[in-house]
Amino acid sequence: MSTPQNPCRQAEAELLAHGLSLPETDLAPPRRDADPFHYLRVAGKGFAWFGGRDASPDELVLTVKLPISAEMVAELPFVQESKGWHKRNNWVTARFGPADDVLAELETLKAWMLQSYLSMAPRKLARQVAGD
Repeated sequence: MSTPQNPCRQAEAELLAHGLSLPETDLAPPRRDADPFHYLRVAGKGFAWFGGRDASPDELVLTVKLPISAEMVAELPFVQESKGWHKRNNWVTARFGPADDVLAELETLKAWMLQSYLSMAPRKLARQVAGD
């Protein structure tokens, strides 16, 4: 398999692989034919999604639940301000354009995905993964 040329697509491919490597995860089918999102689920509950209605093909948009660090990361330059339900429930959206160094933030984004996974996974599964 070839590596995507666009750094945002490369980061998305690595993040999807990371998310799918966690126990009992899957990639949910699109809700609608034209759905611009890719959803990662654990035990049927979404913990990360990629894309957005206004996202361009050369961007990376990742939304995750960060119950521990949502307030701490809000001021990062690549974090989009959350509103309403998303803000109340600690969902954070990271947005990277073609000029941004998304690959430099890859480990941070993987850690965010893990935090989101642990917050949405069944307790038994979360304890198992957190203990690894």
